[in-house]
Amino acid sequence: MSQTFQTIDHIGTSVAERNRVLRNTYWLLALSMVPTVLGAWLGIATGITASLGGIVGLLVFLGGAFGFMFAIEKTKNSAAGVPVLLGFTFFMGLMLSRLLAMVLGFKNGSELIMTAFAGTAGVFVLMASLSTVIKRDLSGMGKWLTVGALVLMVGAIINVFVGSSTGMAVISMMAVGIFSAFILYDLKRIIDGGETNYITATLGIYLSVFNVFQSLLSLLGLFGGERD
Repeated sequence: MSQTFQTIDHIGTSVAERNRVLRNTYWLLALSMVPTVLGAWLGIATGITASLGGIVGLLVFLGGAFGFMFAIEKTKNSAAGVPVLLGFTFFMGLMLSRLLAMVLGFKNGSELIMTAFAGTAGVFVLMASLSTVIKRDLSGMGKWLTVGALVLMVGAIINVFVGSSTGMAVISMMAVGIFSAFILYDLKRIIDGGETNYITATLGIYLSVFNVFQSLLSLLGLFGGERD
C-alpha cells in the first residue's frame, strides 16, 4: 500500500514539475518579446543593420545567433541563463529590423506588420491548444523537423547569392509550416515531460515564433506591399 502511495505521489510531483516548466516557459517567452521589440526599434531608428545585406549580413547573423545559442546552452542551469537568453532576443530583434524597415517602406507597411503579428499569434494559440489535446507521442517528429529546418537553412543561404523572389516565397511558405510544427512539438515535449529546462524550452519556441513571424512578414511584403 505504501508503495502505491509513493507511486501516486511521484506522478503528482511529475505533473506539478511539468506545469511549472510550462508556466515558466510561457512567462519567459512573453518577457523575451520586450528586448526583441527594443532591438528592432533600435535597428530601425539608427539604421545600424541597413548595410547588413548579402554575405555580410548572413555571416553576422549566423555568428551572433550560434554564439548566443552556445552561451545559452552553457548557462541554462545558472542564474546567467535568463539574461543571456534576453540578450539573444535583443540581437534577434536587431537583425529583424532590416526586414521591418523594408516593409515599413511600403505604403501599407504598418498594416502588414500587424497582420504578420496577428497571424503569428494565431499560429501560436492554435499549436498551444493542439499540444494540450493531442494524446499521441510526437517525439518522432523531431528528426524530420530538424532535417526540414536544415534544408531551409541551406536554401536560404543559396538564395542570398541567387536573390530570387520566387525562391524567397517558397522558403518562407515552407518555414511557416515547419516552424509552426516545431511550436507544437516543443510544447508537447514540455507537457509530456521530455523537456525540463524552461530556458532551453523558451529558446526553441522563441526561434520558431520568430521564424513564423519573419516568414509571414516576408510573404506579405512580397505579395501585399503597396508602393507609393
